Amino acid sequence: MGAGGNMSTPATKNGEKKSHLQRVPSAKPPFTLGDVKKAIPPHCFQRSLIRSFYYLIKDLIIISITYYIAATYFPSLPYPLTYLAWPAYWVIQGCVGTGIWVIGHECGHHGFSDYQWVDDTVGLILHSAQLTPFFSWKISHRRHHANTGSLENDEVYIPRFKSKLRWYYQYLDNPVGRVGVLAFTLLFAWPLYLVFNISGKKYERFTCHYDPNSPLYSERERLQILISDAGVLAATYVLYRVALAKGFTWLVCIYGVPLLIVNGFIVLITLLHHTHASLPHYDSTEWDYLRGALATVDRDYGVLNKVFHNVTDTHVLHHIFSYISHYHAMEATNAIKPLLGEYYQVDDTPILKALWRDTKECIYVEKDEGSQGRGVYWYKYKLDD
Repeated sequence: MGAGGNMSTPATKNGEKKSHLQRVPSAKPPFTLGDVKKAIPPHCFQRSLIRSFYYLIKDLIIISITYYIAATYFPSLPYPLTYLAWPAYWVIQGCVGTGIWVIGHECGHHGFSDYQWVDDTVGLILHSAQLTPFFSWKISHRRHHANTGSLENDEVYIPRFKSKLRWYYQYLDNPVGRVGVLAFTLLFAWPLYLVFNISGKKYERFTCHYDPNSPLYSERERLQILISDAGVLAATYVLYRVALAKGFTWLVCIYGVPLLIVNGFIVLITLLHHTHASLPHYDSTEWDYLRGALATVDRDYGVLNKVFHNVTDTHVLHHIFSYISHYHAMEATNAIKPLLGEYYQVDDTPILKALWRDTKECIYVEKDEGSQGRGVYWYKYKLDD
């Protein structure tokens, strides 16, 4: 997985190929947000309702066809073949289901159409079907975009300081421990984040995406949280009825395992976008929106880049202008690369290799020695210093 797309590693000012782990500049860039916007062709900011529905319907057709094949033919397959058929079904449903989740995420950024009510309706349906509270996550995710790279105000993937590492971390800093942590993270981190705000910004009281009184939300946002909850409850009730009619095992095979794959990809994609040794984090003395938006990295998932609607390999652009539709994102990314120069980071390391490397080497953040008080922090991994 990965290193199969058409991504290219940017060159340095000297024309040499940039190392994946070479730090991006942390000083204020010589260009402004307005300069970046001017570099993008104007049509990239145009949203097409028809084109957006085309991609959604295409994904839904694939989901429907694979479901029909599984429901119609899998029960009559001889046992040896079922051990091949079901994993193939899970992979297809999980990957395409991730693409559908990404379209729901695009709705949350108002990138699906010019009509806010259409985006909210489509996003609510798609995310509710995958047990994601649409408005609840839309609101917290919007705050993440507004504060990316800020050690004080970002909403998620906030790195720890070395002094804040848990006592048991030293026992997990080995291959066996790391495999266990990664398995737990990919399987459970997404629902735990939604329910308990695990890995999210710390608040003074209980924080939950399903709670309308959560500190994540203002008074005027409470109704949207209740609507999100109603959507998830409606989807849960449908699943309950399916389990009664078809059996719990059937529900797990048809829906449960693909949903776990979707959840795993959500965590994998976002984790690797924001965890990289070359990326700075800033405290309040240094942070600004543009530098924070640039503190992310594009990744290469090979053919899955297209399946995931290029959310994987155009993430830097997405953090600068999150409302650009995915079908314009690659063109817009290529347009801004020359302007961003060394401020643009891309890593085409195969994804599993990158996951192992970055979770091993990005443990905590601290300032460089001799940084003279600058509020710029970098990932480190040595625990015995």
